[in-house]
Amino acid sequence: MTLTELRYIVAVAETRHFGRAAERCHVSQPSLSASVAKLEDELGVKLFERGKHGARITAAGEEVIQQARRALDEAAQVKTVAQQGRNPLKGTLRLGVIHTIAPYLLPDLVGALHRSAPEMPLDIEESTTAALDGLLKAGTLDIVVLALPYEESGILTQALYDEPFKVVVPRGHAFARRKSIAADELDAAQLLLLPVGHCLRDQVLDACREFTRPPPPGRQGNSLETLRSMVASGAGISVLPASALTARYANPLVKVIDFAPPVPMRRVALAWRKGFARPAAVAKLAETIRRLDLPVQRLEAGASLARAGGRRKQKGPSSR
Repeated sequence: MTLTELRYIVAVAETRHFGRAAERCHVSQPSLSASVAKLEDELGVKLFERGKHGARITAAGEEVIQQARRALDEAAQVKTVAQQGRNPLKGTLRLGVIHTIAPYLLPDLVGALHRSAPEMPLDIEESTTAALDGLLKAGTLDIVVLALPYEESGILTQALYDEPFKVVVPRGHAFARRKSIAADELDAAQLLLLPVGHCLRDQVLDACREFTRPPPPGRQGNSLETLRSMVASGAGISVLPASALTARYANPLVKVIDFAPPVPMRRVALAWRKGFARPAAVAKLAETIRRLDLPVQRLEAGASLARAGGRRKQKGPSSR
């Protein structure tokens, strides 16, 4: 059985005629007919009923032809994979991004990558670190953008940038006229956070661990945009990453205030499997992200992967 024979029977099935199938396959009708007959002998079943007015697929032939189509599709995919190996910047890149980075990184990244690698479209999955970790290890994703620390067996990481946090308060808040705020000045009773399980929540609490009392339960929003809206409504204050606080996302009811040194921050990185066959795609993605106009401290390629902002090291992926 050969791929050529499979192409022949699929062509006959689609045209319902040996002559037209031969024309499609650019071979003579006797040659195609002989190849189909040979395959039928090998399989031990008749795939077509021949007649003066064409060919009709038998019941057994229906199942064989369906499988033949799948085999031809898989064979075509092998060529695609091989082509990507020759040109790693050609072909879809399956990218995962955590929730608190995706909305603020992707709009500029997609355009920039389209210009620098136009034949490498992104298939994007936005989720928590825990979910993206599973997809990355399973091979469903190629690369993930996440916040460190993240250490997993068989996974490589490359730090991209350090992103500072800022305080957001309602316009009428007592802090609204301040140019900077020390972390230990924040009142946990007023703090609005993401739900338990998000790494940004943990990072904020770690950076501001000198609260006079722990944050009360229930004061949370399911996304950074929800937190921003809650602050605008006067429900409390929050701490957001700088990329979520550019002019594009400005709200006239919210005042953004810098932290006084030492400024808490998170370190953002790429993660990919050690055996990923397109390292040039990783390099292109890292280079493109570093060139974006983001309010961050860029790290050079090969920069230390040490923790940023004094955060405590955690074991395994958290939900982020």
